[in-house]
Order: sequence, then C-alpha cells, then structure tokens
Amino acid sequence: MVPKNGAGGNLIASMTGYARAQGSDDRRRWVWEARSVNGRNLEIRCRVPPGFDRLENPARAAVGGRVKRGNVSLTLTISSERQAKPLSINRSLLAELATLVDEVRKTTGAAPPSADGLLRVRGVIEEEDGGQDSEETLVILDKALQATLDEALKGLVVSRAAEGKALATVIDGHVEEIEALCVRATERAVAQIGTVRARFEAQLAELLGRVPALSEERFAQEVALLVGKADVREELDRLTAHIAQARTLLADARADNPVGRKFDFLCQEFNREANTLCSKSADIELTRIGIDLKGAVERMREQVQNVE
Repeated sequence: MVPKNGAGGNLIASMTGYARAQGSDDRRRWVWEARSVNGRNLEIRCRVPPGFDRLENPARAAVGGRVKRGNVSLTLTISSERQAKPLSINRSLLAELATLVDEVRKTTGAAPPSADGLLRVRGVIEEEDGGQDSEETLVILDKALQATLDEALKGLVVSRAAEGKALATVIDGHVEEIEALCVRATERAVAQIGTVRARFEAQLAELLGRVPALSEERFAQEVALLVGKADVREELDRLTAHIAQARTLLADARADNPVGRKFDFLCQEFNREANTLCSKSADIELTRIGIDLKGAVERMREQVQNVE
C-alpha cells in the first residue's frame, strides 16, 4: 500500500534502530554500538571503558545532532592489539633489593631468597615501551574514536529511517481503515435519523393520547431536539479532517521536522470523535462501526508511539 499525497517518499523516522561501527590503530581495536528505542524525549546513555570518560560529552552532543527523540544507548568497547613486548629486568632495583636482603640475612640469620622470589617483586620485571600514551597520541586516538562514532550514528539514522519507512506504510493502512469506517458511518448516519424519528414518534404517540395532548408545535420541537442530538455529521466532518491531517503529517515528515508528537496528539483527537460518535449513536449498527473505529484508532496510536 502506497501512502497518499506523496507520503511514499516521506522521511518519517522510527525511534527503533541499531548500528555498529569499528576501527583500529596499531595498538587497539574498538567498536561503537548504538541502540535506540522509543521514548517521550531524547535520553542518552553512554558507556565507555575506564579512562575514556572524556568522550562522553562529545558523544552525547553527536547523538543530539543526529536524532530528536528516543532512548539512545551508546557502548564503546576497546581491546588491545599490542604484541607482547620483550621483558627487561630493572637491574638497579634488583641491586637495591639484593643489598637489603643481604643486610636482613646478616641481622636475622634468615635464609637467602630464591631468584624467582626476587623477580616477583613489583617493578623488577618490566615490559619495554610499557609507558602511557603521550598527549599527542591521545588526541589522535580521540579523533579516530569520534570518527568511528560518527559512522555508527549515521548507521543508526539509516536504520531508524528504514524502520520508519515500514512504519509509515503500516500507519497509512490504519488511516485507510479509519477512512473506510467513516464512509460506512456516514452512510449509516443517514438511516439513523429515520430510526430516531420513528422511535420518538412511537413514544410520543402514547403521550398524544393523554390529556392534555401535546401541541403539534411542541411535538415538532421535541422531535427536532432529539434528531439534533443524534446528528453525527459534525463528528464525521472532523474525522474526515483528521484523516487529511494524518496524511499531511506522513507526507511532510523530514529529518528536521519530526512528526511523532503531532501524530500522537492527532490520535487523541481521533479517539475523542470516535467516543462522541458512539455516545450519540441511536442505531446498533452505527454503534458497532464506532467501536470498530475506536479499535482502528488505538491500533494506529500504538504504531505512532514509535514515530520520532
């Protein structure tokens, strides 16, 4: 089913999506994962490894530049790709330890320590080039990590757009169903006026036999009042206007114009008119149509909850 009024080319976005991007340098591999689900506002959760907290604020800003609503979770995983470095002995530390051990042994008579015992002392064995990254290296690394994050967020936007395309088709199907029910309700509403009039005339017929009898003018007024209360044309006109507005929202959705909130409000208005239609119905068939209409509106509202 292709949405009307050009909605087939819409940019409606879902709030559900997933994307993953990875990168590496000569020492590390990293992966950014971005997940999003529906939410009333934009909420961002960011999980990064210890020592990379500096990336959280830039990551949140990057998300805010890409999406407007939804619960977004970002996860950064980093693993080392460094080859095992040659081990070396800190000979100055080992010499100091030997001197201290010799003094202790002479003073206490304790047995001399074994070689492996001395090597277990922290700092005696070192990994060459095991120092921390320089400031320049960290700047380069951060740029690479942010570039990978940007790639993941682009994928998330594409994922949400693909989900939104399917979502737009489903929503348009609900709009079609609502429109068909409104057509049935309009046809049935014409018959309802005659039903109400006949029922009211039957009730008044009993009263007309009483004394004193109602005047013809009063009779006409009462009939007109009841028929007016049962007139659902105003509700049907508003439903028709809401249908047109729903299709406009589908057609006008853009990346910088998310329509989820507007669509959610429109569903409330749909439901209000459907409730009034049911309450004013004096015909069982029209009541059934009204109930079906409420069901169709609710099904559409459930889908709309996931529109950005």
